[in-house]
Amino acid sequence: MTAARRGRRAEWAAGSAVVLALLFAGAATVASARDDGTHHAAAAPAPAPGTPAVDSADAGFARDMAVHHQQAVEMSFIVRDRTRDEEVRRLAYDIANTQANQRGMMLGWLDLWELPKTAPGGRPPMAWMGSGHEGHGTGTAGTAETAGTAGAAGAAETEGGFRVHDGSLMPGMATRTQLDRLRTASGRDAEVLYLRLMSDHHRGGIDMARGCARLCAVKAENRLARGMVEAQQSELDMMAGMLRARGAEPRS
Repeated sequence: MTAARRGRRAEWAAGSAVVLALLFAGAATVASARDDGTHHAAAAPAPAPGTPAVDSADAGFARDMAVHHQQAVEMSFIVRDRTRDEEVRRLAYDIANTQANQRGMMLGWLDLWELPKTAPGGRPPMAWMGSGHEGHGTGTAGTAETAGTAGAAGAAETEGGFRVHDGSLMPGMATRTQLDRLRTASGRDAEVLYLRLMSDHHRGGIDMARGCARLCAVKAENRLARGMVEAQQSELDMMAGMLRARGAEPRS
């Protein structure tokens, strides 16, 4: 085993511990927030001046993007164990660490603002963007990965027209069926599926980040959203090249 590979494995192990800690912390805070919103809403103190409202774009983006990011981290850790390709593993490592850190920031803001981690009143994902957003980034309609799921009974529709189905809560998010396929794929098949799913995921994330860049009033969050657009667009271009190198193309 080369020194570089030993170093990368050590980085993945350390990164795994950090990411898992963030994810478990996020799950705990979500549960706590749900209890607070259910049982103590009437007794909650008035927000401090300048604190975003519970239904604001700032709060909505932080809630929704935290969920969106969590799945990107999950997919990245899945593909780590399904391929030995160093290029794909390096990309997955970068995405997992970046999005876990950003997710921690957004959950931290919600804690600072004393706002729940789940949307109040059963509001659908991305409602904060308004009914005019285009819901880009699904990239899965009519593909083998989602055949038979889009019209599933009980599917809900967001205000932007995206149909929540098979565990896919927002544009670009993979379905449970797709995640199961990724868990069982290996080698080139796993690489291509991951790169396609993550490309879809980034397109959905970019659409949301652009919405926050347009609507979010908190300067730090607005700045983070604009940075997400630039970074994820760069990774989209990289992944398109990686797919072509494997004889595949991203879904349009």
